[in-house]
Amino acid sequence: MYWILFIGIALISYMVQANLKSKFEKYSRIGIAGGMTGRDVAERMLRDNGIYDVRVTSTPGMLTDHFNPANKTVNLSEGVYNTCSMMAAAVAAHECGHAVQHARAYAPLQLRSALVPVVQFASSIVSWVLLAGIFMINTFPQLMLVGICLFAMTTLFSFVTLPVEIDASRRALAWLNRSGITNAYNQHQAQDALKSAAYTYVVAALSSLATLVYYVMIFTNRRD
Repeated sequence: MYWILFIGIALISYMVQANLKSKFEKYSRIGIAGGMTGRDVAERMLRDNGIYDVRVTSTPGMLTDHFNPANKTVNLSEGVYNTCSMMAAAVAAHECGHAVQHARAYAPLQLRSALVPVVQFASSIVSWVLLAGIFMINTFPQLMLVGICLFAMTTLFSFVTLPVEIDASRRALAWLNRSGITNAYNQHQAQDALKSAAYTYVVAALSSLATLVYYVMIFTNRRD
């Protein structure tokens, strides 16, 4: 049953990623009024929310957009930073939504930020601990339990990320509509673009949970 679930999640993940790429290409061809690039949208949203200590920068790659609270930068991929399109506006506003969360001390974002160093440490060793735990499960099952606890931290991080991403999109869509960058005609396009991106986080969280359950089953069956 686990392998059926795992394969099912893998197929859904592939379809979600393909859908996101398709939506990115589709909405990247649709312009917005005013000729604003992703950078322009980001800088305006930050100003409108009274945020003046966050810089907007360009970062290489595709779909590499992110907000870095450590150095207070909104990092936009090249295809978003310099492009005037519905997709660029939606992505830029979403990342600025994280900056607004940071400025407003949004609790789930603070929790996720607090988990980052723990998850970075757990991610760096969890594969080796679990592998060793599986090989030594008959002689030292406690090692497997340690690996499960480490992996549980990464799963927790995935689920904490969900409300953070959903709220950032909610803030982005509300501001895009309020600022007049989108209207009754194209607001649903921005919503569709951000919804497609949100699905990737949902699938990632479910995949992590399924994997965690698999390791727990291994440990539990050994104890039985």
